[in-house]
Amino acid sequence: MLIGNRNFDTDKGCFIMGILNVTPDSFSDGGKYNEIDKALFRTEQMMKEGMDILDIGGESTRPGYTPVSDEEEISRTAPVISAVKERFDVPVSLDTYKHTVAEAGIEAGADLINDIWGLRWDSGEMAELIAKTGVACCLMHNRHDTDYRNFFQDMISDMQKTVDIALAAGIDESRIILDPGVGFAKSYEQNLEAIRRLNEFKRKLGFPVLLGTSRKSVIGLTLDLPSDERVEGTIATSVMGVMKGASFLRVHDIAANSRAVRMTQAIMEGVKIG
Repeated sequence: MLIGNRNFDTDKGCFIMGILNVTPDSFSDGGKYNEIDKALFRTEQMMKEGMDILDIGGESTRPGYTPVSDEEEISRTAPVISAVKERFDVPVSLDTYKHTVAEAGIEAGADLINDIWGLRWDSGEMAELIAKTGVACCLMHNRHDTDYRNFFQDMISDMQKTVDIALAAGIDESRIILDPGVGFAKSYEQNLEAIRRLNEFKRKLGFPVLLGTSRKSVIGLTLDLPSDERVEGTIATSVMGVMKGASFLRVHDIAANSRAVRMTQAIMEGVKIG
């Protein structure tokens, strides 16, 4: 899969997407990187630690978050995207479900749109934009309720609808990544099931998969720890992700997760990785 100017072998590799929240209120790192100099410093640091893709977000999606206007989100993200692309050779993802924000981000240099509503927030504008521009996309499972009859089957059905929207709009299959949406519209037990059955999720839908569990509540609830003490729990889910066939892991703590991925791959493949 080509993202920016880098080709990712999603059949054999597992790659690290580093989280850069340029927001004042994200659940784990809000306010740390909402100035361009700080964002650039953090980007350089993550690249040195083994990051493969940078994911920039301008609106917190933590439980109970306050939505921001399109204009505010653009003002937070577009300048950072532009500055990163000017200084570093790294593929950039923009974490947004708003097509106007995505359009501004793509104009600023974003190579991938990470849509937490899986093209189902609007009336098709996001899908049309992605198809027209040819950028890659990561489409996540989400819904407004938790009224599942059969959780896993319903999640697959929801994601198939997202895939159908993408293909109908003209998005090329080679540009699509899917995300089971751990932490979104799911109970504690359902989050664990989504992680545990990631290989089935991938097999049934037939696309590369991204797993995003970093510092999330499923880890906090399991280990009874605050968000800044969930590194080991995140690493455990990353190892599980590699073993279950994830092609991408979206994480805050780059070095620790990158090392865990390489070690897991070496055990699975019997060879030195990287």
